Amino acid sequence: MSGFFVHSPAQRGAPPLQTKAQLGALASIAPDGSFEGHAALFGRVDLGRDLILPGAFSRSLAERGVGGVRMLFQHDPAEPIGFWTSLTEDSVGLFVKGQLTLDVARAREVLALMRAGAIDGLSIGFRTVEGRTDPRSRVRRLSHIDLWEVSIVTFPMQPDARIASVKRAGDTLAGAIRRGARRLRALPGLRPVMA
Repeated sequence: MSGFFVHSPAQRGAPPLQTKAQLGALASIAPDGSFEGHAALFGRVDLGRDLILPGAFSRSLAERGVGGVRMLFQHDPAEPIGFWTSLTEDSVGLFVKGQLTLDVARAREVLALMRAGAIDGLSIGFRTVEGRTDPRSRVRRLSHIDLWEVSIVTFPMQPDARIASVKRAGDTLAGAIRRGARRLRALPGLRPVMA
């Protein structure tokens, strides 16, 4: 298996769009729905036995630009949920910064799920331009990728990273929970479950 395959009516007759993912790539989520993380990691074999080489995105990013890569939910072209403000290669992989469009109901749901830790994966949708499969290891080394979209997903192909923190109006989620518990304890006749 070389990844998920996504087909849309606009892509009929074209090779299938392939997807690769990284779980927990989101480093933080701001109150306005902006976040960042790595959507793909270089030099790591994923669950589909693909390995992305440094520089694989450079030509595509130069040609498409940040506005040419869509932000989707679960690779569904009918579910755009925001936009990317930055897409760059760094020493780790494809680093992305994005903004959920909170006027869209699905984006608000995704933000709530991200803050709860229920969804924390990033995944890329692309076409392979240049890649070679090693006959012994059966690992496909991708050297040139045509990037079409980056999705927020439940089940990504690179399952080795997690969300580090979630920001809420300049605070951590744990701090907000502790303050909420203190407020509950202060109410007469009410005992919170947490200490």
